[in-house]
Amino acid sequence: MNGANREILRLAVPSILANITVPLVGMVDIAVAGHLVGGIGSSGAAEFIGGITIGSLLFDLLYWNFAFLRISTGGLTAQAFGKKDFQECTDIFARSLGISLIISLIILLLQSPFPKAAFLIVKTSPTVKSLALQYFFIRIWAAPATLSLMVFKGWFVGMQDSFSSMVTDLVVNAVNIVASIALTLGVGSWEGIGYPGIAIGTVIAQYSGLFTAAVIIRFKYGWMHFRVKKPDYRKMKEIMSMNSDLFIRSVCFIAIYIGYTTIAARYGDVFLSASSILMKILMLFSYFTDGFAYSGEALSGRFIGERNATALKRTIRLVFLWSMGVAVLFIIVYAAAGPGIVALMTSDAEVADACDRFLWWLIVMPPLGCAAFTWDGIYEGATATSAVRNAMIISTAAFFGIYFAGIYLTNIPSSSDGTDLASDAMHLLMTAYFAHLLARTLYLTLFYRNNVLRQAENQR
Repeated sequence: MNGANREILRLAVPSILANITVPLVGMVDIAVAGHLVGGIGSSGAAEFIGGITIGSLLFDLLYWNFAFLRISTGGLTAQAFGKKDFQECTDIFARSLGISLIISLIILLLQSPFPKAAFLIVKTSPTVKSLALQYFFIRIWAAPATLSLMVFKGWFVGMQDSFSSMVTDLVVNAVNIVASIALTLGVGSWEGIGYPGIAIGTVIAQYSGLFTAAVIIRFKYGWMHFRVKKPDYRKMKEIMSMNSDLFIRSVCFIAIYIGYTTIAARYGDVFLSASSILMKILMLFSYFTDGFAYSGEALSGRFIGERNATALKRTIRLVFLWSMGVAVLFIIVYAAAGPGIVALMTSDAEVADACDRFLWWLIVMPPLGCAAFTWDGIYEGATATSAVRNAMIISTAAFFGIYFAGIYLTNIPSSSDGTDLASDAMHLLMTAYFAHLLARTLYLTLFYRNNVLRQAENQR
């Protein structure tokens, strides 16, 4: 194995190992909820799963808006690392962490009106809404830790240190799984506290991760000069320009996610639960290919900082070869083990049956998904944020355009409790999601020379 591949794997493997536990957290939350019975309105498994799904959606509405904290920190730090400007690396960290803490304070102050506004858009049954709000008002207190961790993880990636990011993620995810199960279902003779334990476990996990990341900074990077100084308004303007592009990108992601979830919710709690489980299973491949996306982000930023166009082109080619290998692997996994994974996610026969109807969609998604996620990492390392923004605007238009055109042409009702009509609508929804991945991949492939490669060539 040549040096370039070793460097890619050095950065990718720790991220993959950490990412493997990320879907497990979501699956454990849904699985725990799926085995609860009783509570609000004598809730069943579908209602508890729906509560977790919608509660998580509320946080995605919040946190995806601020994904720029990780992305801009990672890209700018990687380029500063490539220039061997370590003081700038620490200054980027300090600026980004300050921004994250200000945003966290605003989120805590606006925690009451936010879910009220969100439920003007997101329509669910009264029971699911009540469960989602209960989850939200507990988990919201993890906001300072969650947003700060975005900065820590972005900075670690930029410093070519995916191992530290992995350790932080593993702590968060391990604590989340153990705490959620223990608090919800109990340990030994203690019966636990039920549904609220899922959210409390997440809060404990986020602060555990923040403490871990701070300890790593102290003992691994103590040689670097972290300081608080007067803001550099020119560099703050650069960050805010990038962040505005990434904010629009995040809004587009949220629009697709809301669209996917709320459309499914219009066809009943069973299909809402099924769509949530399918998305969790689908995202399994992303947590593997994201390892190579992070590797591409770190190395593309570094080689642009070094003004090394040759190494940049080689990295892009090799990262894509690894990413497509992940796609082939997951086509096989979904084809062979799809029903078994669904069975692990829920014991509700009606929900499992609904999932089984759409499993074949999981087989066709990985190639496009892997390509889109890999391009995202490469563009983010290059801080080519305007192109990433444009790609998401186009792909969002593709998602909604395909879905609503399909509704119009096929006369499928926009909501229904009928099983056959709901099934047709879910197939159309999957088609729309496929279309968004296709549009995103095509755009980023067509424009990478102008937006990524030219940065290294022009800096010579």
